[in-house]
Amino acid sequence: MKGVGATKRGFTLVETIVASVILCGSVLALAAISTRCLGRTRLNRQYEVAAALAEKQLSMVDFMGVEEFIQTGQSAGESDEFDVAYRWQVDVQSEGVDYLYLVTVTVTWAERGKIHSLSVDTRLNGTGMLALMETGESR
Repeated sequence: MKGVGATKRGFTLVETIVASVILCGSVLALAAISTRCLGRTRLNRQYEVAAALAEKQLSMVDFMGVEEFIQTGQSAGESDEFDVAYRWQVDVQSEGVDYLYLVTVTVTWAERGKIHSLSVDTRLNGTGMLALMETGESR
C-alpha cells in the first residue's frame, strides 16, 4: 500500500503517446526537407552541365569563327553522355555591323516530365581563332 506521502514516478500512457507523435512528426518533417534538398541539388547539377555544354558550343563557334560555323551546319545537336539527354541549339544573327554577330546557345532537357532550359547570349566577331592561327595574326 502506498502511503499518503508517496510520489508517482514515470510517465503516463497519454504522455508517452503524445511524445511519440511529436517525435514521429519531427522525423517526417526532416525526411521531407532532406528529400526536397536532394531534388534541388540534382536540378542544380543539371543546370551546371547545361552551362558547360553552352560554354563548349560558344568556344567552338569562337574557335571556328561564326561564318565558318554557319557553313558547317552544326547549329543543333544532342548530348547523351550524361544521365539526362541534353539538346542544344545555336542561333546566329548579324548585328548589322561588319563581322559582329549575336550568338545565342540554348540548352534544353527534360527531368521528371518537366522541361528545363538555359540560354546564353554573347556577341562575337566573324573571325575565329582557327583562321587567325592559319594567317599568323593575333586578335
